[in-house]
Amino acid sequence: MLRARFSYYMQTAEQPIQLSIVVPIFNEEALIQPLYRRLVMAAAKCTPHYELIFVNDGSRDASFPQIKMLSADDQRVFYVNFSRNFGHQIAVSAGLEHARGEAVVIIDGDLQDPPELIPELYNEYKRGFEVVYAKRRKRKGESAFKKFTAKLFYRMLNRMTSFEIPLDTGDFRIIGRKVVDALNAMPEQNKFIRGQIAWLGFRESEVLYDRDKRDAGKTGYSISKMLNLALDGITSFSDKPLLFVTRMGFLMSFISFLVIIYALFSYFVLDVAITGWTSIIVSTMFIGGIQLISIGVIGAYISRINKNIIDRPLYIVKDTNCLNPKDD
Repeated sequence: MLRARFSYYMQTAEQPIQLSIVVPIFNEEALIQPLYRRLVMAAAKCTPHYELIFVNDGSRDASFPQIKMLSADDQRVFYVNFSRNFGHQIAVSAGLEHARGEAVVIIDGDLQDPPELIPELYNEYKRGFEVVYAKRRKRKGESAFKKFTAKLFYRMLNRMTSFEIPLDTGDFRIIGRKVVDALNAMPEQNKFIRGQIAWLGFRESEVLYDRDKRDAGKTGYSISKMLNLALDGITSFSDKPLLFVTRMGFLMSFISFLVIIYALFSYFVLDVAITGWTSIIVSTMFIGGIQLISIGVIGAYISRINKNIIDRPLYIVKDTNCLNPKDD
């Protein structure tokens, strides 16, 4: 099998891969087969020279065995199997590092993003756009809470950053080789792919679509993971939380100064001593809350610095059939 795989690499060296499709997978055993069929049909409409790269992010079901079976039958199917779950954004990063195509599609493995949209994205890319993202008109099967918080987050993030991140978009998009190489050169440990792509500033376009609901399984994005992703997005591209903490510190100091002046004036001029256990406790708890929030914000930035200084690898590959120098 390895000899056949190496032979395929030699063939593609003569005819370069024009399209790579990166698919992060986490516990999607019920969807692997239909996902593969739909991806093949979509990719074939774009070019005969394509590859599918499945990144198994520590799945605990039969997802990876199914992917290995597909790769045994189809030499265009490649896989990267992590030693454990490292997270969606890391899985996407691994796929980009192994992708050889002139253009790369990023698409989740839950089939909420339709593979049938890939030819439209590819056609738009061929018109000269380095980034073509899929923008959602509708998001079926998602709660009102998730839709509201997602819209709120992206609008807040756009107000905090000096560049614009497209609203109502996820990671489903096609990017050119220049963008892929630039992303692979970014050393930060806390990945926020859609923000990094927007920060690069390449020429971009959009394709509208309706996002489907899940046919099987359950989402791997819990509320805690969504909050962590939001925190990565904010701390990666904005220092305004730190400025907010600094301004709050000045404001609290100014208010405290006024309270001291009032207390002294009341005691020495009005001959009235300020008393009240409730007011002292309330003010102490309020100031203590501000301090804890400030420490938390500063700690989030320090945590990012610490991770980058330690410089551990983003992920550990347990098994792969990609003949990539990174895995030698």
